[in-house]
Amino acid sequence: MTAATHSTLFPQVPETPDAVLDGLDPEQREVAQALHGPVCVLAGAGTGKTRAITHRIAYGVRSGILQPATVLAVTFTNRAAGEMRGRLRQLGATGVQARTFHSAALRQLQYFWPKAVGGELPRLLERKVQLVAEAAVRCQLRLDRNELRDVTSEIEWAKVTQTVPADYPAAVAKTQRDVPRDPAELSQIYSMYEQLKRDRSVIDFEDVLLLTVGILQDRHDIADHVRTQYQHFVVDEYQDVSPLQQRLLDLWVGDRDNLCVVGDASQTIYSFTGATPDHLLNFRTRHPGATVVKLVRDYRSTPQVVRLANGLLSQAHGKAADHRLELVSQRERGPEPVYAEYPDEPTEAEGTARRVRDLIAAGVPAGEIAVLYRVNSQSEVYEQALADAGVPYQLRGAERFFERAEVREAGTALRGAARAGGNDSLLDGAEGLPSQVRAVLSTKGWTGRPPSGSGAVRDRWESLAALVRLAEDFEAAKPGATLSDLVRELDERAAAQHAPTVQGVTLASLHSAKGLEWDAVFLVGLNEGMMPIAYAKTDEQVEEERRLMYVGITRARVHLSLSWALSRSPGGRASRRPTRFLNGLRPGSGAAGPRSGAAGSGGIDRGPGRAAAADRTPAVERKHRGPARCRVCGRTLTDAGEMKLMRCEECPSDMDEALYGRLLDWRAAQAALLGQPDFCVFTEKTLMAIAEAAPSTEGELVVIAGVGKRKLNRFGTDVLAICAGETVDEEPLTGSGEE
Repeated sequence: MTAATHSTLFPQVPETPDAVLDGLDPEQREVAQALHGPVCVLAGAGTGKTRAITHRIAYGVRSGILQPATVLAVTFTNRAAGEMRGRLRQLGATGVQARTFHSAALRQLQYFWPKAVGGELPRLLERKVQLVAEAAVRCQLRLDRNELRDVTSEIEWAKVTQTVPADYPAAVAKTQRDVPRDPAELSQIYSMYEQLKRDRSVIDFEDVLLLTVGILQDRHDIADHVRTQYQHFVVDEYQDVSPLQQRLLDLWVGDRDNLCVVGDASQTIYSFTGATPDHLLNFRTRHPGATVVKLVRDYRSTPQVVRLANGLLSQAHGKAADHRLELVSQRERGPEPVYAEYPDEPTEAEGTARRVRDLIAAGVPAGEIAVLYRVNSQSEVYEQALADAGVPYQLRGAERFFERAEVREAGTALRGAARAGGNDSLLDGAEGLPSQVRAVLSTKGWTGRPPSGSGAVRDRWESLAALVRLAEDFEAAKPGATLSDLVRELDERAAAQHAPTVQGVTLASLHSAKGLEWDAVFLVGLNEGMMPIAYAKTDEQVEEERRLMYVGITRARVHLSLSWALSRSPGGRASRRPTRFLNGLRPGSGAAGPRSGAAGSGGIDRGPGRAAAADRTPAVERKHRGPARCRVCGRTLTDAGEMKLMRCEECPSDMDEALYGRLLDWRAAQAALLGQPDFCVFTEKTLMAIAEAAPSTEGELVVIAGVGKRKLNRFGTDVLAICAGETVDEEPLTGSGEE
């Protein structure tokens, strides 16, 4: 399922290729139009990366530059691939392959196996944990349930990092991994597991990638066949690629350079699975002529949420932190984040449930609220608290929407009613598509009012209610649509795994929340030992925990709550402390100065020899600028008005009120002489900034936001004279004062 967005669910397909570019900001448009050569998009949270790359593919296809069948877009989850297919379909770019690495590799393996190896492809092992358990028994090692899960994860890590059993102990020592058993024992289990697979002619998901890599390396004719088929590649979430996935990508691309990668090093949270941001961070080294576009305009979150996210990363360390992106909110101001301390975990859950209920009562839909925690075992107390408060919820990680039994049954019923048309008595008296859908689904458990409580009955109702809402949106977008039209839409969505939204508060781990967003987010259990998690020992492990919290913060659009409990159980000793990551950020936690070094700002770098002829901006004006910081408290500024003042709104002003008054009078006179509104001369924020800075030289004046070189040449003499206490003549000025 995807979290709901505020965009139209059924937009009209753009009529022309140029119409595909409508609504993109300058950096997103640059991504969409950069269709040749290597392209690296560094995209911060909420900056519209999926929008940019789907419009890039659609623009290329619609303009005839790209052939749909030759484009392969790869990402990391079926949900993300389904969302990409859905968006491409809405943009009129059908026929493009959007798949996960494993899905794309499996298709190729199934097709080429008879030619490369002979016979049928070995059976794919759906769950390897049972075979790992048997391997441990054969090695005379006992594993409890948790150890079995962890050992299975270790085998997966070894395979995606291309580590064979004999080399596993050395790899553990080199990477300082925290492993569940002695590395020598794990090596034994790993070796036996591989032997059992060979004996039974089965392969696992990691083998899908390994075998595809092997065939493409050994059979140049097959590699050439694949490269002829796919000539243009797009990789989303590139910070999450493993060494094995990178090797496969290299073999797909070959010696060509039609590759576009998208990622954010600050959202690298899967290193325990073998993911590494090094491929993203070193992309320019491997591809010296690459175009690099940075997306930092955050359209998701309010300035208050963005300020906290930027503040969290400003204290980070390490290679990923050196390449962090400073987000700039494009939204109106919202409420400040709420920090809540509770005596124990049940009280924290109850308090969270009350606040959730209050938000719903205030008009925030339940489906637009999420409670996020570090580990799945934390969910139970929140499930109970929400159920007690009468708040519907859904657990993230359940089966796919279109694979649910009630959704399949509903599809069958709708298909039958569509075929029967006016001959179905169910539709008697039902006028309009939504009424017809409600009538059909009423036989499957849908009612006008949701059932009380939670559990399977409520889950079933929520699924059917999502189909009803989808029908309502479909008719609003396509007046006169029939039941048959809706059935076709559902079939296309099922094929693309483009699910509608189910209403209910989402309970999810921070890891599973990546890629989603909500109006309101509650980050709970933010205690030392849980965030960062107790087993995060090394500096890099701790920094990954910081990035995980950053991902959680940036899921929120408007409302953000952060909470922790001082003890686990009621009456327990209040010995817990809130996470260190909030030091200097939450009220009363003391100051923690930002880390030295500027973060990346937005912009475009086309690489050596790739600058567009139209780019004539002087080098001095393209100079990199670091993040704007308050000159009073040092906090990162994201609000445009605050950035003009170079201070937070709430920080004390040292403005010369008399000077500000003289500047206002002068501006009014100039605007009257020019016949233009006052703000065309200077905005009030700019005048306030001038009155606070009281510049005495052109160099001091030109750096004030809202002045710039052109207005310095036009108004600088007058402004500096006013700042010096001199009187200026009110003479008419030539030209326009527009910014």
